[in-house]
Amino acid sequence: MITLNDGTDRKRTILSGIHEYYEPEELVGKTCIAIVNLPPRKMMGIDSEGMLISAVHEEDGREGLNLLMVDDRIPAGAKLY
Repeated sequence: MITLNDGTDRKRTILSGIHEYYEPEELVGKTCIAIVNLPPRKMMGIDSEGMLISAVHEEDGREGLNLLMVDDRIPAGAKLY
């Protein structure tokens, strides 16, 4: 479960399957790309309020995953076009 700043006054909770690829402390302060205009979806009894965007690829014969991130100069809640 990830809680992120989406540029509003509330915190947004997103459930994702990235725990085997990232430690929580690796993501603190990072600016990730997320889709947040989706309706909440209940997963494991918790409402997930968006989707993190990532690239999945093969790395050293195993599946690798990289979250799409932008420079930290981009403010939380910036719109993508």
